[in-house]
Amino acid sequence: MSKYNHPEQHINEEPRHDFVDLMVGFGVFSGVLTVIFVGAVVVKLLIG
Repeated sequence: MSKYNHPEQHINEEPRHDFVDLMVGFGVFSGVLTVIFVGAVVVKLLIG
């Protein structure tokens, strides 16, 4: 017989920090949006 994987015996080798990952994602996304916004303002001031 083949050996079955039992979820209760699973050892989490790499713990996930979901809330930290979520906050890092929001931070990076808002940083990218800020850079795009500042770039658009600079271009607007240079053009007009």
